[in-house]
Amino acid sequence: MNLFLETLKQISPLSDTAIEAFSEVIKEEALPKGHVLIKAGTVCNYVYFIEEGLSRTFYYKDGKDVTDWISAEGSFAASVVSFITRQPDIRNVELLEPSRICAVSYTDLEKLYAQHHEIERLGRLLVSYGLVQLQHRFDELHFASAQERYSNLMQTQPSLINRVPLGMIASYLGITQETLSRIRAKL
Repeated sequence: MNLFLETLKQISPLSDTAIEAFSEVIKEEALPKGHVLIKAGTVCNYVYFIEEGLSRTFYYKDGKDVTDWISAEGSFAASVVSFITRQPDIRNVELLEPSRICAVSYTDLEKLYAQHHEIERLGRLLVSYGLVQLQHRFDELHFASAQERYSNLMQTQPSLINRVPLGMIASYLGITQETLSRIRAKL
């Protein structure tokens, strides 16, 4: 829980009262590799923070498994669309490694927003940050070459290459596994 709270405080200052209120609603769990945090077709009721481990967000298209997000230590995992709209989503979120996570429910988060202006501000900043991340991802998929996407992944998250199966890395980068192999062979 310490990494989670420290990450929140880096995004926006929080008083001791707000930290205590957050601490009361955080659920900490140690879960095995393969555990599904969110199943497609259900409503996402929790935002997860990865204290230790790794998750991926994926969906199925034309019978193929498509990875659209990977969350490592110090980052969040959720079906954002479902969490915000309270509607089922097509995405699954599964753990790729044994993981320690912190979870905050939608209901508890809404109560915290109502009770603590500084937590409400934090929520707004997190959503803004998430939108910027999504825009960067969108831009990268549409404007960067396959090699540029791989190079960027190597620069920003090099540990993923050894922790995530190459098929999932290729899917995340929006390329085939064969293209990924050719890029890796060149480097």
